[in-house]
Amino acid sequence: MFSHIMIGANDIDASKKFYDAILGSLGHKPGVFDDKGRCFYFADNGIFCLTKPIDGQPATHANGGTIGFAAADSEQADAWHAAGLANGGIACEDPPGIREGAVGKLYLAYLRDPSGNKICAMHRVS
Repeated sequence: MFSHIMIGANDIDASKKFYDAILGSLGHKPGVFDDKGRCFYFADNGIFCLTKPIDGQPATHANGGTIGFAAADSEQADAWHAAGLANGGIACEDPPGIREGAVGKLYLAYLRDPSGNKICAMHRVS
């Protein structure tokens, strides 16, 4: 459904360290920089990017927005969460665990990245 997701980062190096750790825990390769200083993570089904805002203003997070990364199982989501906490992330929402609702049973782990963006690792429990 998505070709790419690009988020703003005030400190690209700190954000790259954070995303290398959490995305690495999900099996992805470290990010690579382009000639404009943006950082890209390539996957078969899309691209995740970090950039300083092109308007020169500080990067800010979206209130109510969340970017979700797929986890193969709850153990991988927990490893993602631990990697994030160890690399500048901040825990938010409830602790990692199962949530049940209208969309079914989900294992969710939430973090704020170094720029304040809310992100999540999600595993659909069968």
